[in-house]
Amino acid sequence: MRVLIVEDQVLLRDGLSRMLTAYGFDVTVAPPDGTRLADEIVAERPDVAVVDVRLPPTFTDEGLRAALDARRAIPGLPILMLSQYVERLYARELLADRAGAIGYLLKDRVGDVRQFVDAIRQVAGGGTVMDPEVVTQLLRGPDTLSALTSRESDVLRLMAEGHSNAAIAERLVITEKSVSNIINALFGKLGLPPAGQHHRRVLAVLNYLDHRAAG
Repeated sequence: MRVLIVEDQVLLRDGLSRMLTAYGFDVTVAPPDGTRLADEIVAERPDVAVVDVRLPPTFTDEGLRAALDARRAIPGLPILMLSQYVERLYARELLADRAGAIGYLLKDRVGDVRQFVDAIRQVAGGGTVMDPEVVTQLLRGPDTLSALTSRESDVLRLMAEGHSNAAIAERLVITEKSVSNIINALFGKLGLPPAGQHHRRVLAVLNYLDHRAAG
């Protein structure tokens, strides 16, 4: 699997490169220049691009913008964003791309090597991976949980973190059928129709956030 790393912090960039190489990935490092990055990603067309949200020259959102531009050129191009802090607006913008194959992790998660490698593989396979802390902050607010039961909220949070129904069932010590029933119930509360090819799990998070914003 080919992984493109775009990170301006030298120690982290070198550490990621060595770690992923040790796990058998074919790693390429791109210059951390946000002004030309979208073209670099499109030209490389990696199986996964691991991109820092904040890159030169302004260290604001160059990485995010380049990733979104690259995905507009190649819909569904797998991108895993890294950030030092929870950027709620950026996380929401990533979730708004309904093509899947997207992830947003805090840099602290890189220390858990197996979790980070699993996240890369999941994004490469078309999945959506969100850092648990990002999900917690996205869903935080006095009106956020008003539409859902506590169990539905737990399931939604685990869904947004990228867990399968089986994994959610194991986490909550319930049956997989119960998880499916809960998901269908929360889909109904969030107004998501049963038909369509969109990623309903991602749409559930978006609609949940919209519900809070409208409250």
